[in-house]
Amino acid sequence: MSELSTKQSHIMEYIRDFIEEKDYPPSIRDIQFGCGISSTSVVDYNLRRLEEKGLLRRDREVSRGIELLEGRRRRGTVDVPVLGAIAAGQPIPVPTSDRWASDVEDTVTVTEEMVRGHDNVFALRVKGTSMIEDLIDDGDIVFLEPATTADDGEKVAVWLEDRGEVTLKRLYREQDRIRLQPANSTMPPIYVDPENVRIQGRFISSIRPSG
Repeated sequence: MSELSTKQSHIMEYIRDFIEEKDYPPSIRDIQFGCGISSTSVVDYNLRRLEEKGLLRRDREVSRGIELLEGRRRRGTVDVPVLGAIAAGQPIPVPTSDRWASDVEDTVTVTEEMVRGHDNVFALRVKGTSMIEDLIDDGDIVFLEPATTADDGEKVAVWLEDRGEVTLKRLYREQDRIRLQPANSTMPPIYVDPENVRIQGRFISSIRPSG
């Protein structure tokens, strides 16, 4: 990459490492802080130069819409429906427990790598901080695959039928009860009757919206 400036080479390396680690592209602000650049406008200028050199492609209508092209398989994008909110804290109500797909409020566009080859992926916006130690914070978007079963310890979206509420927790089966375990050492688990628990989806990945 002798035709690139030092700053552009650093940006390319940062984007490459970021995608390798997280399976989704960095935001403009991620690049600014990760590369020690003075402002987002400087990042934008250098991204335009890299785009002109054919090393990346940007979709300015999409959050994190950076696609590396330099000698790699071109990364596609997919639109994932956002079906409401899910609690990472105490459970909160969401519309229609059986078919969330009828309640699409928005879509989010992400790279194919974010959904990791799964079909019919849906997204929910996180409310609360009970999964913070799993790096899932208030305001994040989680991607899930539809599922009715899960192994102990998996992160799942569960519908609590007797409460009419949904929550995101790690699930464990204990004799005659289900333990829904937060990933926050300051919060207690939720214990529920297995008859009142319906698994709705298994966790795939999450993103923190930029801005």
